[in-house]
Amino acid sequence: MSPVIETTDLVKQYGDVCAVDQITLSVEKGSLFGLLGPNGSGKTTMIKMLTGQTKPTAGTAMVLGFDVVADPINVRRQVGIIPEQETPPSFLTAREYLAFVGAIRKIPDIGAKADRWFDLLDFADKRDILCKDLSRGTRQKLMFAQAFIHEPELALIDEPLINFDPIMQDLVKEYLVDYVRKGKTIFLSTHILEVAEEICSEFAILHKGRLLHTGRVAELSENGGDLPSFFLSLVRKGSHV
Repeated sequence: MSPVIETTDLVKQYGDVCAVDQITLSVEKGSLFGLLGPNGSGKTTMIKMLTGQTKPTAGTAMVLGFDVVADPINVRRQVGIIPEQETPPSFLTAREYLAFVGAIRKIPDIGAKADRWFDLLDFADKRDILCKDLSRGTRQKLMFAQAFIHEPELALIDEPLINFDPIMQDLVKEYLVDYVRKGKTIFLSTHILEVAEEICSEFAILHKGRLLHTGRVAELSENGGDLPSFFLSLVRKGSHV
């Protein structure tokens, strides 16, 4: 079975700054894969390249069999995306935005599917409010809904819980785990190590654009370790290389 994400020597250079430095990575179908790293480690840049929003400087990346440089539109058509900064159009209501997403993605019965998400994430009372007037947490709910409303085989999420209260964080984590149980794949970036340890099956650690480690979360606990301690030890060593 081919990986749903596969990168080879992926590089992103911004002038003299190398944001992503020769990353080779493979993510199998059915993974809840966590891309971990401190702020500024290259996580957001990786997701932007994998979703065809930013062109790599060098190397290759395939997502669901599509080359992210040669066919970025098909990549974005197939996947679900939640960016780090939630950006629903300010001039649409929440309901209108999901209807727009449904029209673009040709989703049948979009009204009923949107209502399910309004109920699931508990913001049905906000469906007719303009996006510009929604709280950050509610905009995050809306962006979460638009990413999953077409039930993609793969979702790429940048800091998925950052604007949610503890109750909503718990609901979303449960949803992500259940989604993967159904055979789908989640690729999420986060610097919240406890979340990654709780829900991720595999992980990779980025630091200063470089890949320090990939592995399975279960292997750490089997060897008497934990993800936060392992991460901090590795990143501190990497800081002195």
